[in-house]
Amino acid sequence: MPPLKILISGGGVAGTALAFWLSKLGHSITVVEHYSSLRTTGLQIDVRSHGVEVLRRMGIEQAFRENAAPEEGMQFVDSKGRNRGYFGAAKTGDGNQGITSEYEIMRGDLCRLIFDATHGKAKYVFGTSVKGYREVGKGVEVELKNGQKERYDLLVGADGVWSSMRRLMVGDEAGKAAFHYKDETNAYLTYKQPIEQGERYIGHMYIGTDRRSILIRRHSPEELQLYLLLSRPDEKIARVKRGDVEAEKKAFHEIYQGVGWKTDELLEKMMASEDFYCERLGIVKMDSWWKGHVALVGDAAYGPGGSGMGTTTAMVGAYILAGEIDVHCKDGDVNGIQSALAAYDARFRPFMTKLQAGLESEGPSWLFPTGAWGIEVLHWIVQLASTLRLDLLAKYFMWETAYGWELPKYEGLEKALEREKGEGA
Repeated sequence: MPPLKILISGGGVAGTALAFWLSKLGHSITVVEHYSSLRTTGLQIDVRSHGVEVLRRMGIEQAFRENAAPEEGMQFVDSKGRNRGYFGAAKTGDGNQGITSEYEIMRGDLCRLIFDATHGKAKYVFGTSVKGYREVGKGVEVELKNGQKERYDLLVGADGVWSSMRRLMVGDEAGKAAFHYKDETNAYLTYKQPIEQGERYIGHMYIGTDRRSILIRRHSPEELQLYLLLSRPDEKIARVKRGDVEAEKKAFHEIYQGVGWKTDELLEKMMASEDFYCERLGIVKMDSWWKGHVALVGDAAYGPGGSGMGTTTAMVGAYILAGEIDVHCKDGDVNGIQSALAAYDARFRPFMTKLQAGLESEGPSWLFPTGAWGIEVLHWIVQLASTLRLDLLAKYFMWETAYGWELPKYEGLEKALEREKGEGA
């Protein structure tokens, strides 16, 4: 039988990771991305727990490390800039990390790394996306926004938490309803500031009153990353249309007045920023990640907003989907596609259920102080944990352990990589 003909909508981490595995298996893969080129923007992300093992199985761990962000650790500071606790980057090698993972990388670098690994194996079409589709026999006829129509055996949506593919698959209202707001909003940007002599690559976390926090991270000798982390609902943000950058900047400028530390200086950087991005955090929850010959992967299917596990779940989900396609669709057998999609859902759902249940719990109140006294108590706890080298905060913020779930192995994927290595030798 000929190889499966598969269209992936979205060229981010989930889409490129899925293209990586499916192209290694010899299937005919096309990736459409609505941006005009590969998106190499975005701030610092990391890979954790089972995602580290997937990275190794892809054979790109060394390339990842060569492109890794240089962050050495994270320091908590008070309003006077004093160190209240320092946590160095974890160096366990097993994927269970601290606040700073040993697998930190800029988002654009990871996308480029995986994209390069699919070079010549998968076809990428930029500047368009899926307009609509219809089931036809044992496949789907897809229409792109550029007017092109073509038939595929499988269509996969990997287009992020605000997925248009999700709405196409289950309907507009159900697609929107799958996103559950967490009443948290983050703003991200970079700004120019040359590194000073003796300065180390250490992140600085400042906890302000009324659940307004600030994180600064250095990823290069010329630039810093700024994160404004608002862990509560706010009407100023709620009134702003998502994507209205100037209005979002203005809202954050008003909300962060009087927070202290370097806030005034940083707000000036924010207002002048050209790469400002605002994200309303939430969890994507669906009863099924597939329908007919269409499936979702990554944030489009199960975005774990605020967990620090989005990149990991995208890579693990793509690995499992590709593995189940190989198991159930031997030699390009289209009759096994729906069995593969059902197996993908059944295999990965226990992990995501455990992870999302943790995200929906509020956690201990001392982690979310609103006043100066509560913040001081938190600083004492942080200082104790730092002194005893106990990364307690990571345990609650990163959600990286899902007890009782093991990453499956797929012999077909392993053999495909070995075969490619042999051909390249």
